[in-house]
Amino acid sequence: MTMNKDAKAVIETEHLTKDYQGRKVVDDLSFQVMEREIFGFLGPNGAGKTTTILMLLGLARPTSGRATVCGYDPTRESVKVKRVVGYLPEHLGFYDDMTGRANLRYVAALNNIPKAEAEERIERALELVGLKEDGDRKVATYSRGMRQRLGLAEVLVKTPKAVLLDEPTLGLDPDGANRMIETIASLARDHGITVLFSSHDLDQVQKICDRVGIMIEGRMVAVGPMDQLAREKLGVGTGQYTLEELYMKYFQEGRK
Repeated sequence: MTMNKDAKAVIETEHLTKDYQGRKVVDDLSFQVMEREIFGFLGPNGAGKTTTILMLLGLARPTSGRATVCGYDPTRESVKVKRVVGYLPEHLGFYDDMTGRANLRYVAALNNIPKAEAEERIERALELVGLKEDGDRKVATYSRGMRQRLGLAEVLVKTPKAVLLDEPTLGLDPDGANRMIETIASLARDHGITVLFSSHDLDQVQKICDRVGIMIEGRMVAVGPMDQLAREKLGVGTGQYTLEELYMKYFQEGRK
C-alpha cells in the first residue's frame, strides 16, 4: 500500500519507557503507526514488544514517556481505547462448549452492542474471516487456525479503528497462516483499519507490511519502509534482499 502523505498517526509513542525491577524492558521508545497502515513490529523474544502492546492498551503503566492511541491516552483513558481498538493476543481464550457464533454474541453483549446490530456485525466478521459456514459448530471442534480466525472475528465485532495483533499466525500450518495473512491485509486495504502486526514470521511481514519497526533489548533500532532500511543498512535496492537478512543485520548490531 502507498502511504498517504496526509495520513494521521493512529498510534504514537514519545520516549515511552517501562522499568521492571531496575531493568528497562522498554527503553525510550518513540514511533508512529499511521492510519490505514500495516506496521510490522519485530524483535526477538524479550525485546519488549508485548510490554509495549500492553501499555498501548492501558494494561500496563509506563514508567515514563507517553503514548496515544486513536487520540486517547491509554494510561488515563483505557476504557476509551478499548472501545476503538481490537487486540488479538498470542494465547486466545474461548468457551469451548459454546459455538463460535455464541462466543461472538457474548463478546458483543459485553461491549453493549444492541442485539440487532450485533447480529449484523457477527455475520460480517464471520464472513470476512472465512468462518460463516462453521459459526454454529462448538469451538471445541475448531482447529488452531479456525480458533485464530475466530479471535480475529471477535476483534472485528467491535468495528475497531485499529487492531493490535500479537503473533496471530503462531502454530498455524502454511495454509492457515496464508489465510490469516490475507485476512489481515484486507483489514487495511478494504476496511481502512490500522494494523500493528507483531510476528516472528518475517516472510509474512515482508508480504503485507508498509513499514517495520525493529526492537532489540527494549530499544527501537530501526523504523521505516523495508526498501529504505535495506538501502541504508545493506546497500541494495528493491527485490535484492529478504527481511530476514535485514533483520539479522540490525539484530547483530543492536545487541548491547
